[in-house]
Formats: sequence, structure tokens, C-alpha cells
Amino acid sequence: MLSRYTKTVKGPPYPGARASEFVETLQFNPAAIVRDALIIVGFLIFTAIVWPFNSVPTGSRGVVTQFGRIVGIENEGLALLWPWQKLTLFSIRAEAATIEDASGATSDTQPVDVSLTVRYSISPDKVSEVFEKYSHDGDLSSYVQTATQEIFKAVTAKYIATDLISKRSVVSADINQALTEKLSRYGAQVINIDMRNFKFSDSYMAAINEKTTQEQLRQAADNKLKTVESEQKQKVAVAEAEAAAVRATADGEAYATLKNAQADAEALRVKNAAIGQSPQVLELQRIQVEQTKAEKWDGKLPEAIYAGAPIPFLQVGK
Repeated sequence: MLSRYTKTVKGPPYPGARASEFVETLQFNPAAIVRDALIIVGFLIFTAIVWPFNSVPTGSRGVVTQFGRIVGIENEGLALLWPWQKLTLFSIRAEAATIEDASGATSDTQPVDVSLTVRYSISPDKVSEVFEKYSHDGDLSSYVQTATQEIFKAVTAKYIATDLISKRSVVSADINQALTEKLSRYGAQVINIDMRNFKFSDSYMAAINEKTTQEQLRQAADNKLKTVESEQKQKVAVAEAEAAAVRATADGEAYATLKNAQADAEALRVKNAAIGQSPQVLELQRIQVEQTKAEKWDGKLPEAIYAGAPIPFLQVGK
């Protein structure tokens, strides 16, 4: 191998000169330098080609191909490959597909639009299939958008327009289930679906607003009627209570009068029976009456006495 430089030694300038006076001249060889540079570059290129160490980042899988054919799937971390093999990174992270103004029609033929965002990811065990058939990087947004449009049309056709609003959670669940089954064919799994504002035609929305207004007015009238009915029931209850009280009072008074009359009749019967058995009882009663009159007399004689009128306590004939 040629040296990187050549050394030329000039002899003594004159006979008898000392060796320290010799002059060494160094001359570089350009061809040797170029050759060494090419060797280094070739070595680096060879090393890069045959370098077996590769890495698969978090949230990805490494698809190993050999002459275009899939020969393996590498998990996250270090991957060792032969020089004739190629590693392609494939994302299994969550991806989002946005569908603006997906259109459909309800069972009562009302057109409806909605905007949706579908979040999905590739199933790790389906990476090889998806890489081979659909995508080399895990992006299935075009498939998801098309499938979502189709599913939305099918689901909305099962509901009337008002149910799309009142049963929004049920509609969302139906779309989620149907889309999950649909995307599983592409090796994807649905994470969640965000469904934003249903949009109906202007005429239908005006009818909805009018119906809502009428319903509110009807509810207000019903509430007022219920209030009036409640007040009337309260008045009837109060009147019935008062009538019952009056009736009870009257019944009590009548009962007391009856009892008093019965007592008086019984006393009279007893008295008559006593008089019939002993005439002295009648005389005793007369004396008691006269005594009562005497106790109540104020001691004054009447100023005018009519013929035949009795004078108190003067019993001349007796």
C-alpha cells in the first residue's frame, strides 16, 4: 500500500557536511487521501445498511416486511432486523374522524343533518390485516367517515323527528353499536362518538316552536284549572263541614228537646199518679205555688182592681 506521503532526503550540500544539516521534505499523496476517504464513507454506508438495531415508539407497532411481504409485527421497544428487512411504524393511538353535516331522514320523512366526531383506534391484533388491506400508518378516517354516514342514515330512519331530540342518548347508543360492528370489519374499534346539534328544516323547526308554545299555554291553562278546582273543592269541603256542624248542633238540640219533653212527660205522669193516689199532694202543690208567689210579691197592691179580679193573698171566703 502506498504511503500517505513520501519522504525525500537531500544529501549533504557539500562533502564533509554534518548529518544535522540534512533537510527532510514531506510531500502529500492526493490519491491516497481520496482513497482513504472513500473507504471511510463506504464503511459508514455499509454499517448503516446492515445496522440491526431499530426502535418502536410508544403507541405504535412495527410492521416488518421482507421484499414487500409482511414477516412480523414488532411491539414497542427495541427491534432487531436483518439488513434485507424493513421496519414500518404503524400507529395504534386514538384517531379522530370528523363528519360535518351528515344527512339522513326520519321515519316521518323529515330531513335531518348532524355533525359527529368519531374517535377510534386500530386493534393491535389487526395491525397486519389493516396494513395489508387499508392503511400503512393506521389512518382509517376516510373509511370511518363513509361508514358513519351510512350508519346515521340507517339509524335515523327508525325514529320520528321528535324522538331524535327527546331520545338523543338512545339514538347515540344505536349509532355507536352499529358503527362498532361496521368498523370491526376494517380492524378498528370505536372509542366514543360525539354527536352535535340536530338540524331540521326551517319550516319544521317553526312548527316545533309553535307546538312548544301551544303546549306551554295548554299546561298553563291546565295548571290554572287545577288551581280553580282545588279552590272549589276547598270551599265545598268547608261548606260541608259547616253544614255538618249545623246539622250536628240541630240534632243535638232536637235530641235535648226530646229528652226534656220526655222528662217533663215522665214527671207529669208521676205527678198525676201521685195526685190520683193522694189528694193531699195537689193541696201541697197549691201551697208551694202560693208560697212562690208570696216570695216574688213586692208588697204593693194593684192600683186598679176590676170586678171579680182576685186580690193576692186575700182569700175572704176561706
